[in-house]
Amino acid sequence: MHRNAVMLAVVLLGNLMLPFISAQNAGFVKSPLSETKLTGDTFELYCEVVGYPTPEIQWWYAEVNRADSFKQLWDGARKRRVSINTAYGTNGVSVLGITRLTLEDSGTYECRASNDPRRNDLRQNPAITWIRAQATISVLQKPKINASDQTILTADTSSKQVILQCNLTTAHTRHKESFWMKNGQDIPNTRTEQKDTIYRINKPRADDSGEYMCVYTFDTAPNANATIEVKAKPDITGHKRSENKNEGENATLYCKSVGYPHPTWTWRKMDGKSPMELDNSTGRIFITNRDNYTELNILNLDINTDPGIYECNATNAIGNTAQTTILRVRSHLAPLWPFLGVLAEIIILVVIIVVYEKRKRPDDIIDDDEPVGQMKTNSTNNHKDKNIRQRNTK
Repeated sequence: MHRNAVMLAVVLLGNLMLPFISAQNAGFVKSPLSETKLTGDTFELYCEVVGYPTPEIQWWYAEVNRADSFKQLWDGARKRRVSINTAYGTNGVSVLGITRLTLEDSGTYECRASNDPRRNDLRQNPAITWIRAQATISVLQKPKINASDQTILTADTSSKQVILQCNLTTAHTRHKESFWMKNGQDIPNTRTEQKDTIYRINKPRADDSGEYMCVYTFDTAPNANATIEVKAKPDITGHKRSENKNEGENATLYCKSVGYPHPTWTWRKMDGKSPMELDNSTGRIFITNRDNYTELNILNLDINTDPGIYECNATNAIGNTAQTTILRVRSHLAPLWPFLGVLAEIIILVVIIVVYEKRKRPDDIIDDDEPVGQMKTNSTNNHKDKNIRQRNTK
């Protein structure tokens, strides 16, 4: 009993001493990185620390050329342009973000971390109780770019050339080159060193619509860009004209389109004079929309209610368009129809054979009741009668 008490005391003492034995000073896993940004842009600084207990994280800021005068940053500061998101687990992670940058946002940003119990004691030197990682953010005035106004493609413009133009008027340094992008993708063969850059769209169609961007690059500064929207009403370029399914199966109908802005999709079942709009509330019909694509899934098809004409409609600020798909639902017996057809043919053939056999002429059938010998006697008598007639003639 005494031995058990000693062991229990040792275990309890070990548990009490564990925080002190396994304590670990705070250390950085990832530190914030310095960046150069343009006015109006957004930046994020990432900081991750490790230690036991998990260290507390704070963000501080010092203006340019005043690195000795730091002020603490709080979530929602600078007219709610500052956001600080921090999570504590095994490690501590914090992200500092600032939107709509101004020139005054330039400076030194500092991530501080500490798990020292004395870290918030004002009598202690913060340089001893807190570890620090700094990043310098430089905000430059955004270059001025004169760009074409938005363009709307219509039936009248399909035979005309659309010209998009950008002109770099002011910049902090000389630009290196310019190029064009569409929907975030580089357009080949558009790179040039000219300030004034032009992109031409010959015989524009709906699939030429989108978000175009002229981009200017610099050696020591971020890229500058301007956006030009080319808009067009949706044009549905792909859909199923018809779909044939068996009762109880699932059906998938889809539509895809071109045009910009991306459309709002709706599905209707054209049931007589009152089309019925479809949604995801039935538990058997599911609609999935993704930019220029929509999909309608119908589960466990019902032969009485599901067959019909289904319409997908694409609508944006410029106009709308629609296409229909015919859904046919066959009975459970549909797979047996080929077999039943063959069986019917066999039955009809057998009936024809039986009827034919019954309608044969009687002369074609030998009477089994007449003796064969009698037939030979008649033949002999006929022969004798013929000889008698020939002698009388002589």
